[in-house]
Formats: sequence, structure tokens, C-alpha cells
Amino acid sequence: MMLMLRVRVAMPTAVRCSMFLLTAWLMVRNAGAVTTATSSLSSRLVHRFSDEVKELRFSGNGSANGSSWPGRKWSIEYYQMLLSSDFRRQNMKLGAQYQLLFPSQGSKTMSFGNDFGWLHYTWIDIGTPNVSFLVALDAGSDLLWVPCDCVQCAPLSAGYYSSLDRDLNEYNPSGSSTSKHLSCSHQLCESGPNCKGPKQSCSYTINYFSENTSSSGLLVEDVLHLASGGENASKYLVHAPVIIGCGMNQSGGYLDGVAPDGLMGLGLGELAVPSILAKAGLVRNSFSMCFNEDDSGRIFFGDLGPARQQSTSFLPLDGIYKTYIVGVEGCCIGNSCLKQTNFRALIDSGTSFTFLPDDVYEKITKEFDRHVNATRSSYEGSPWRYCYESSSQESLEVPSLTLVFPLNNSFVVHNPVFTIHGDQGVLGFCLAIQPADGDIGTIGQNFMTGYRMVFDRESLKLAWSRSNCQDLSDGKRMPLASPSGTPLNPLPTNEQQSSPGGHAVAPAVAGRAPSKPSAASSQLIASRFCLLRLLPELLLLVNIISVFKADTGII
Repeated sequence: MMLMLRVRVAMPTAVRCSMFLLTAWLMVRNAGAVTTATSSLSSRLVHRFSDEVKELRFSGNGSANGSSWPGRKWSIEYYQMLLSSDFRRQNMKLGAQYQLLFPSQGSKTMSFGNDFGWLHYTWIDIGTPNVSFLVALDAGSDLLWVPCDCVQCAPLSAGYYSSLDRDLNEYNPSGSSTSKHLSCSHQLCESGPNCKGPKQSCSYTINYFSENTSSSGLLVEDVLHLASGGENASKYLVHAPVIIGCGMNQSGGYLDGVAPDGLMGLGLGELAVPSILAKAGLVRNSFSMCFNEDDSGRIFFGDLGPARQQSTSFLPLDGIYKTYIVGVEGCCIGNSCLKQTNFRALIDSGTSFTFLPDDVYEKITKEFDRHVNATRSSYEGSPWRYCYESSSQESLEVPSLTLVFPLNNSFVVHNPVFTIHGDQGVLGFCLAIQPADGDIGTIGQNFMTGYRMVFDRESLKLAWSRSNCQDLSDGKRMPLASPSGTPLNPLPTNEQQSSPGGHAVAPAVAGRAPSKPSAASSQLIASRFCLLRLLPELLLLVNIISVFKADTGII
């Protein structure tokens, strides 16, 4: 047996480069001998729709029926699936066509407060000619629907709403030259028993979490007008075909001021706008929403967020990624981190406030109450249990609330309360948290204020960073660090965590680049400089190799 010893010898950079060139030349000289001496290897190719693959793929879960496998070889469906696979591969090779897309009227979003249910809205244009709609943004559902050929819809007159200066619109598919109804045979139609024949129009009915709140009608395909580029500079307009719910009948909250002009679902389903845009190769499979302190915000499709952001993985529900659910490992009030406050939560921009499982709700609210230096109060008709009196003369101390995620990522809710106003000004404030019905909570829009929330569907993770919601489309970037240079979302230090019964959670520490390059990085720089300096010689060597192969017949 031959023993090989590795000996590290310090050599000048020039010597190392010369040895590199000599080694490369010797490899070429011996290429022929190596080629003839090496035994050949072979591998059998198997078609993606072969019987062997079918047996392997479906041996564990039954039949191969469904949209993932052609019913019969050499059929039209067979060739359609092959072509569909080719299109997907082309999109993967070419990458997304645009870095960011946003509604053609701008990326801005807005909240109208109680007048429109505290949700964030944006103006979108649909159809040809384009018609404008003020849609609510909802990460908890999938379908984009607008009032259409109305049988029962909310009032659309501006006079009905104190926040509007123009009337809302109703969609008419027959008035758009790019509109076409989805038939029951379409792969995205899920009408089931409502479909009597393949050519029948596909109907939909969606029931939402709010009591007796729903939308129903027919599914159509039409263009959504988007833009890429600076909002104040030249924009590239993009006409993206999407699936739209022609909402003929609304009920519940949708008749009482919530989303009177429609709703854009941003969920994980195939009908959602982010899914359709990504599948078409227009943008990466991600989007972001930003919520500012002044009730304004931004939405961008394709946004993966800044390099420095915290994140946590989405969790499957019953083994399937149906919606944006995350796992919270613990909660802190001020400097006190509480035991047994872990829970799962739905991230939902369509929910105004935040809901926590009962046991977690009780612990957090009691600890919050212990930290507040204000008189407990109640307001007539208010569903909020933890409200307090306040006046401009008082110096209020409202503690922050921190959600702790795996890998020591933290999400700090700097202002978890809302104020109550009367004729004489501010009357008080309430902790904006409610108990949830089940064991899964909901992190609503109020907790996301001050953050750029990135729904990275490619990596199946939620990311966040503190932001003042600047415009990304004109080259501006949101701040990645606080002015002082400290981490934006620090956890309480071990010394600060003084709650009775609390447990210590290590503070999040932002990594910093070394101020001076290490010895290893110095060698790497020198090696790269050597290669750059000898680039002409390397190019000459490549040319010699090519000639040598041509002369000797080595391919």
C-alpha cells in the first residue's frame, strides 16, 4: 500500500502560477492515454411518462389519475403535457422577465380606517379598455374578484363613503374585448357538481372567515394591467392574463363597507395573482407588502426582499402548504419573555387585528397589563378587554411585544395598541389583540405596521425588515439598519429579562464583516490577481490545447 503525505510548502505566488500552467500542459499531453485507458460508463435513459416512472411515482399513493399524468400515450393530452413541460423549462432557463411588477396605477396601497374595514387597498386596472377597481389586499385567500353584473353588491357611489372622491366601478365582461369565460373543462375550474357539461361557464363560491361573508359568481379570464420601472419615470406596461371572479352576489361584510369594489387574493393557490404571474415567467414567485405608520404602503410582485432580513419557514397544514402559516416559539412583553407561549399563526393581511390562542392570549394580556402605567377602562360596545384611559398630560409607557421565531429570529411589534378618539381628542387606547377560536392564531395587519413583509413562495418562507415603505420601482431602497447601527429587532438581553417565571432568550446578534481581510482571504486575492495577470498566457494555452486536440483527434 502506498502512503501519500500532504506537505504544505510556502511558495511565491509567481511559482504557484507557473506550476499551475505546467500541470495544465501535462494534463493535455496525457489526455490521449487517459482517454483510451479509462473504461466507458453508460446509463439508460427513461422517459418521464414511461411505465417504469409511472410505477415508481404512483406505487405509494394509488392511481395515476389527475392532471399530473396523461390518460393515454400519444393522445392530444399527452402532447399537451409535454409541451407544457417545455414551456416551464423555457421559463426556468430564461428566468423571470421582470424583477418587479406592480399595478399600472402605482405600487401605493392605502387604508381608509374604519370606513373600509381597516384593510389596505390598491387601485388596479382590468380589461380592454381598462376599468379601475379599488381592491382590498388579502393574503389569506386566493381569488381576485370584483363586483360584476351585480345581483347583490355593495353600493358603488362615492357619496356612500366619506373617504372616496370618485365612484367605484362594476365589471362587465362583455364590455372587455380581452375577456372570456372559463368553461367547466378548464383545469382551474373547481365547480364540481355545479358543472353539468364541459362547455358550461365555471362558477365559484368563496366563504370567508367573517360570519356570513361570501362572494359568488362566474370565473373569467382577462388582462390585469401591471407596470415595471419607475413610477415617476418611464414605465413598461405589462398586460398579464389572470383569472378573475365576476362577483355577482356578495354577502355579510362585503355589503357593509369591507371591500365594496373587490378583493385581490394573494394566497398560495393556483388562482392567486402571484401564482399566475410566476407560472407565466413574468416575475419570481414572491411578493411583498409594506405597511407604513401613516396607513400607506406598497405592494410589489417578484420582490424577494433585501439581503439583510429576518425570516422563518412556512408550515404545512395537514401535510400541504395551503396558506401562510408560521410557528412562533415564544412571546416577550417588554423585557420579559414568557414560558409556554408558542403557537402557530396564519399571516393574513386581510385581517385587521391579531388573534392569539386562548392560553397564549391570557398570558400576554396579563403581562402587558402589568407593564402599563395607565388606569384600566372599558368602552361601551367595545369587544376589547384590555383598554386604558389616557390624556395628553400623562407619560404613557406602552411596552413592545416581540414574537420569537426559530433560529433566534425576532419580530418586534413596537406599537401593539390603537387609540380611541372622542370629541375632545384622545380618550384612551386598547391592546389590539383578540382571543382566537382555535389553536391557530392570526397575525393581522396591525402587527405588520412598519415592516416590509416578503412572502417568498419559492423558498416557502416569510421574511421581514423594518421599513418606511419607500418606492422600490424607481431604484430607491429601504433602510437595512437603524441610524445607530444597532440591530433593528433586538431581543431583550439576558440581564433585561427579569420576569418572574420567565426564561432567558439570547439576543439576536447581527453578523458584521471583518474590518481587515484574514490571511485566507489575502491568499485568495493574491491567487485571483495571479490568474488575472496571466490571462493572456491562459488564453494562449487554451488555443494550443484546441489545436492539439484537432491534430491528434482527441475530442
